[in-house]
Amino acid sequence: MLALSLSMAGCQRPWAASPSLGTTDVPVDKTLSADPQLEAQISPYREEVTQKMSEVVGTAPVALVKGEYESPLGNFVVDLQLAQAEPLYKKPIDLSLTTNGGLRVPLPEGEITTGNIFELMPFENELVVLTLKGETVKQLFDYAAEKKFAPIGNATYTVQNGKATNIRINGKPFDMGRTYTLVTSDYLAGGGDNLNMLKDAVQTERLGLLLREAILQQIRQLAAAGKPVTAETGKRVTILP
Repeated sequence: MLALSLSMAGCQRPWAASPSLGTTDVPVDKTLSADPQLEAQISPYREEVTQKMSEVVGTAPVALVKGEYESPLGNFVVDLQLAQAEPLYKKPIDLSLTTNGGLRVPLPEGEITTGNIFELMPFENELVVLTLKGETVKQLFDYAAEKKFAPIGNATYTVQNGKATNIRINGKPFDMGRTYTLVTSDYLAGGGDNLNMLKDAVQTERLGLLLREAILQQIRQLAAAGKPVTAETGKRVTILP
């Protein structure tokens, strides 16, 4: 689940004819056998990591997968971002955002392990709360309507002619004249996945919580309450021809 790899991308015939390589250079490939002494030192740590990654943290009756606009996995993540961020922020947050590109794999049906969460979210991304002008929020919804891969939590909207219409946030009509708070990852807040409008935030507040840890906390809390890992399935995005 956790792998240590050496990349030789961009190199041609490594080790073969480079005059800069000394006589002690050794090619790293499948023919290289493990050093017994190093293996003895590494083995306890490998076992510890394997045991940790194999820990079951929750169960899902069906797999949570990605999809366009909204999906079980996307809805689950944007909802848990709100649930885990608001106690730290100490007040309600208007919106939550993620993208399919940041969610690397589905959550499997059945037992969910710590390793599954690391596979889903291998990045050291931290949750942040942005304060956005109404104009910026409208740009965000239009981006989500056009690109189809940016789930937004605590909101509904209609896609018509590639634009977002009938936007409602927390059940209330969108107001271009006010500001809104948005919880997302620091990567997206910095313009990742071409979300450049987020760089125009009025304010950025860090929560000191990694997104991966937020996911783990949410699933553990569900398990402690005897609840499965499921996604809210109410319709969030309406597509008009």
